Amino acid sequence: MKKKEETSKKLRRRRRKKLSETDYSLLTPEQQEFLETEEKIDKINAKMNRPVIGITYICSLMILGLIVYIIHFMVVDKDQVIANAANTRLDRYASDVIRGDIVTSDGKTVATNNGEKREYPYGNLFAHVVGYSDYTKAGLELVGNYYLLDSHAGIAERAIHTLREEKNQGDTVVSTLNYDLQKTAYDALGSANGAVVVMEPDTGKILAMVSKPDFDPNEIDTVWQEANSENANSSMLLNRATQGLYPPGSTFKILTTLSYMRQYSRKYKDYSYSCASDEVIFNGVPVHCYGKRTHGEEDLSMALANSCNQAYADIGTQLNVNKWRDTLESFLFNKNLPYTDSTATSRFTLDGKSDSGYIPQTAFGQGDTLITPLHNAMITATIANGGLMMKPYLIDQIENYKGNRVRKFSPSSYDTLMTADEVEVLTGYMRKVVTEGTAADYFAGTSYDVAGKTGTAEYDNGNHDYSWFVGFSNVDDPDIVVSVIVEESDVNGIRASAVSRKIFDTYYSIGLN
Repeated sequence: MKKKEETSKKLRRRRRKKLSETDYSLLTPEQQEFLETEEKIDKINAKMNRPVIGITYICSLMILGLIVYIIHFMVVDKDQVIANAANTRLDRYASDVIRGDIVTSDGKTVATNNGEKREYPYGNLFAHVVGYSDYTKAGLELVGNYYLLDSHAGIAERAIHTLREEKNQGDTVVSTLNYDLQKTAYDALGSANGAVVVMEPDTGKILAMVSKPDFDPNEIDTVWQEANSENANSSMLLNRATQGLYPPGSTFKILTTLSYMRQYSRKYKDYSYSCASDEVIFNGVPVHCYGKRTHGEEDLSMALANSCNQAYADIGTQLNVNKWRDTLESFLFNKNLPYTDSTATSRFTLDGKSDSGYIPQTAFGQGDTLITPLHNAMITATIANGGLMMKPYLIDQIENYKGNRVRKFSPSSYDTLMTADEVEVLTGYMRKVVTEGTAADYFAGTSYDVAGKTGTAEYDNGNHDYSWFVGFSNVDDPDIVVSVIVEESDVNGIRASAVSRKIFDTYYSIGLN
């Protein structure tokens, strides 16, 4: 028995040395059979061990990945997750911290504390964008809640306050808002209901955001009671800039134009339409231009400049609806916007199964299509920024109460949505709107140039109008984007283009460029 075991060991050693054919032939039949059996066993073991080895590697990688994620979360994402506006546990911090201030980028304090009472020095002016902190939270009071309840006062100071059972002073949220632009937008809207968004196209910084009707956040007890009473029909707490859904009117022709350019890339420059009648039937639907005007022979650029509904109804009937929808959804229709505060979802309802009768009006921004003023600003900013959509944001940096920077927020991009050629063509068309088209009278004599699009959307069975303007200034190297919606402009006489002109004028007069 012992001799047989020694022989087996010797054979295994020889097999490990890869016996030559000559050596192998010298073995006895028993020895050869033994080697062949061992080789078969090795192959079977190797085959059986392969899944075990694979699972071992996978488990090892999973454990390593978990460790990396935990480290990344603790170092990078911790504050972002805790600061999420949906985290209701943040208010527990209020027992140890006096809520911090909110200030504009030019140093105006727009929210502060007087003892335990929250105060808003500019009242209605920043009502929706700054928000309020009682009952529930909204605006910057919600978005910046974590930072306002965090304190980076000195370590010794915090220790002393803890020993004395006193609260520490919370950090200051420095917003991207500019006081002069905010006031100009607010005043320009006057008594009209509507909304204004002003932003930098290359960063996504929101410089102004106004919504009317508004309210005084210093009187939030009364406002809240009124807004939630049984007979309440007021929407004063609704931030129309981010949550108001409106038919886009002729501002939608920008995206209809882009869709047509993509579907007819070789011949869109040859497009021609003769607007010679005050009413034309498309897919069984009568279409007329605003005021039943006629525009004569138009190419695509002049159709946009003149805001010709008939030309765009004609274009709409030529579009593949599913491809049209794809273009719109790439621009975030039917999707959530990449914005930290509450927003409504813009809607585009057409698809390949829709009744063709809905197509003509949809093409020029009526029908069931709806959009928020913020979303319209983002689309315009994408064109101004060379096709790259930036994520809009309101917080520039966090400081402790002594003014020392704690954190700086940087611009963040969403995606590239247009080619350079598409941007160049659309910018040229939008420039013509301001130089030769529907916005020409409003921007005559400016020291800066503007590209944009006007829009008028009928509602209440055609009894009232929404007035729109979206556009950007300094066309070759855009400075700011403006999106304005005015409700009942047919009654109050306030046009969105006039509001936008005042905002652009203020921007350049105070030297922000």
